[in-house]
Amino acid sequence: MAARLGPKSVYLETGSRRVFACSVEWPGWCRSAKNEEAALERLAEYAERYQVVAAEAELPFDAAEQTPFDVVDRVAGNATTDFGAPGVVPQLDAMPMTEVDAQRQAALVAAAWTVLDRVAAGAPAELRKGPRGGGRDRDTMVQHVLGAEASYARTLGVKHREPALDDPAAIKALREDILDVLRAARDGTPRTEKGWPPRYAARRIAWHVLDHAWEIEDRSEPAAG
Repeated sequence: MAARLGPKSVYLETGSRRVFACSVEWPGWCRSAKNEEAALERLAEYAERYQVVAAEAELPFDAAEQTPFDVVDRVAGNATTDFGAPGVVPQLDAMPMTEVDAQRQAALVAAAWTVLDRVAAGAPAELRKGPRGGGRDRDTMVQHVLGAEASYARTLGVKHREPALDDPAAIKALREDILDVLRAARDGTPRTEKGWPPRYAARRIAWHVLDHAWEIEDRSEPAAG
């Protein structure tokens, strides 16, 4: 499988009600829809938004050249998939990594954090409500992301308390320890019992960060019409 992988490689995670299309080589570029075709279309629609992340990491990424995608694997989803998050580790995440691979994936995770921080700094404190009148406001959403990161970090053997939104030193310490593990990764061996392979951890962390960064962007704009 490794020989087939490239910048256009994606895998599909299929639940009973939702399908995720996830880029293999671009952590965080992962979108969902009701079926495979729609999920791939949704992923393509977000190429330009992901290009901002790649640029922040100083990596070449031409949104116009990312399609057609190369579907290299399919995995059965679970309740997490249907809830709205990628939840299954594909076998391809057991692949070995070079130092360049590891540095690249860490750079993209760091770039996702930078994008989130920049988006949040420019967003109003009160965000436009969702179609049913709900949704977190800016600070509550960013705090939610920080809490998730502290939880995700434990799958890499990194243990920090959830940092407070107004504690930049604690946020930086958590993120730097995550990046240290990602930079040192050379294979798909989880660092803890029942932990995540580094490739998957990078993808899941970056996906969650960007999913909320893009939500903040969208809900900072006035409702259409």
